[in-house]
Amino acid sequence: MNTVRQPRNTAPARTARTADKTATAATASARKTDHLRFESTPMPMAAMAVDYAHNEFIASHSHRRAQLLYAIEGVMIIASASGRWVVPPTRGVWLAAGLEHTVQMSGTVKMRTVFVEPGTEPLPDTSCVVEITPLMRELILAAIDVPIDYASDSRGARLMRLLLDELIALPVLPLYLPWPRDTRLAHVCDRLTQAPCDDATIDDWARDAGLSAKTFQRRFARETGVTFGRWRQQARLLQALEALARGEKIVNVALDHGYASQSAFAAMFKRHFGVPPSAFYR
Repeated sequence: MNTVRQPRNTAPARTARTADKTATAATASARKTDHLRFESTPMPMAAMAVDYAHNEFIASHSHRRAQLLYAIEGVMIIASASGRWVVPPTRGVWLAAGLEHTVQMSGTVKMRTVFVEPGTEPLPDTSCVVEITPLMRELILAAIDVPIDYASDSRGARLMRLLLDELIALPVLPLYLPWPRDTRLAHVCDRLTQAPCDDATIDDWARDAGLSAKTFQRRFARETGVTFGRWRQQARLLQALEALARGEKIVNVALDHGYASQSAFAAMFKRHFGVPPSAFYR
């Protein structure tokens, strides 16, 4: 006797997935609305706090105001058409007004954002990663509690002014990875960020891109401002920062990111960042 197989009832699963997507969309919409409140206030600065789950992704968008993004926990990877910034705890990223960008969360991210009206002060000319000093951290956290409509002669106004003064003085850090616009070169960069331990030669990558090695190197340097070898080194180091922030062992991070040993990785890391891997997040 042939058994007639009944179709599996997937309605509950579909319903659950639909509910999850609806909830996610509703959350994103609520966050967007919240952002607008902080960007439309008549006061020149406003600070807000938002928490995100691991792997949560904010699609491409821009803000009318410039912003300082800082996470007291977790790592943010900000990407624009011109490059990417890796922002671990103790660091922040300054994003110029109007910059189209995405944000990828690595680990649970507790984001703290300060919006600044363009023209408020001579601010950084370009987007960059900055060091967040202990004083700056406390100012950002205190700014979160300042009402959006604070009075111009209030304690909140003075706190915001001090925060701005400190922002201007923050040192800029080498946590930026330029990105080529040429789709063939960008494809190579995508593959390398997905497999940082790949040790293929320039000739190999040029061949995959359909270019001669000389043309590949010349175009890469013209579009990114650095040589391909320097770019790959920077990409490995920045991805290593993400892994270290997740608590992975230094030796595993070294081997997973194309280094022959922990000592070789530590030497390159210190040469680039000024401190050994074990001290970066202290």
